[in-house]
Amino acid sequence: MVEDHEDVNAMLTELFEQADYQVTSVMDGVEGYRAFLQNEFDIVLLDIMLPYKSGDELLKEIRAISDVPVVMISAKDLVSTKIDLLRLGADDYITKPFTFEMLQSKVKAVTRRAYGEYATKVQNLTCAGDLCIDADTLVLTFHTKKINLSKNEYKLLKKLIDNKNSFVSREELIEEVWDSITFVEDNTLTVNITRIKHILFELGFDDVIKSKRGVGYMFYYSNSTRS
Repeated sequence: MVEDHEDVNAMLTELFEQADYQVTSVMDGVEGYRAFLQNEFDIVLLDIMLPYKSGDELLKEIRAISDVPVVMISAKDLVSTKIDLLRLGADDYITKPFTFEMLQSKVKAVTRRAYGEYATKVQNLTCAGDLCIDADTLVLTFHTKKINLSKNEYKLLKKLIDNKNSFVSREELIEEVWDSITFVEDNTLTVNITRIKHILFELGFDDVIKSKRGVGYMFYYSNSTRS
């Protein structure tokens, strides 16, 4: 969400989080574009009047690299403005003042149109780009390829993806899967990580799990990660 009004930003962030959305919120267009490049989002809420970079400029930049759904927010209630934004690639538009229920209904409608049945599962997926794991089915997908994971493989890979590009200690990973580091052999984690590496290699991801002695493991992801 890119909204420069501090109170509105804080209120909407809190309400969406209470509704079980994961929210990244910033307050100007430059920070909005930076956040978009550094994260994977299911939908963007974008105010038009922003400092440093306007909402319509940011919309153009997003559309140049992504088809993620975008809902525009503005105080302007002009038909011409709405038409211009839709031509630029906005998926929907809401005019201030509005209720949270109105905005949430638009968010649900846009994600339903964009993702179809997938929209009902969006909160259960953990993704790095197009590589996703489903908490309900324990299935790892990359485009049309699907691989079933064991419960332990799912927990480990989810933990690593949740912390992508940062090292996670061996102790944290063991506690994530086995609850206690007391009765688990250190080699057990190594074996599981090796299996995950092999699964990722089958999908075309080579050397994305990095290890550092005395530190732990890291899932390294960038736009050029896949081999």
